[in-house]
Amino acid sequence: MALTARHYDVIVAPMITEKATLLSEQNKVVFQVAMDSTKDEIATAVEELFKVKVTKVNTLIQKGKTKRFRGRPGRRSDLKKAIVTLQEGQSIDITTGL
Repeated sequence: MALTARHYDVIVAPMITEKATLLSEQNKVVFQVAMDSTKDEIATAVEELFKVKVTKVNTLIQKGKTKRFRGRPGRRSDLKKAIVTLQEGQSIDITTGL
């Protein structure tokens, strides 16, 4: 399958958090993805962009928090995360970027 612009639209950014770092020891990588993306789209995008083999994709939608901004209530936007499990022995160095 050829590399398309949709692959770049599906994967928004890598998530670099404490939990994501702990998951990397289990051969898992966490990405922020587009809200309308499917698990199949996420798997093919990761395989094409990073040249790795994906075995499993778990997704979740994190609802935006209500916070105060300059004394007025505001709301953070919702975001969709994908936890991508890679085949044994493969890894992605997300610090280098694309």
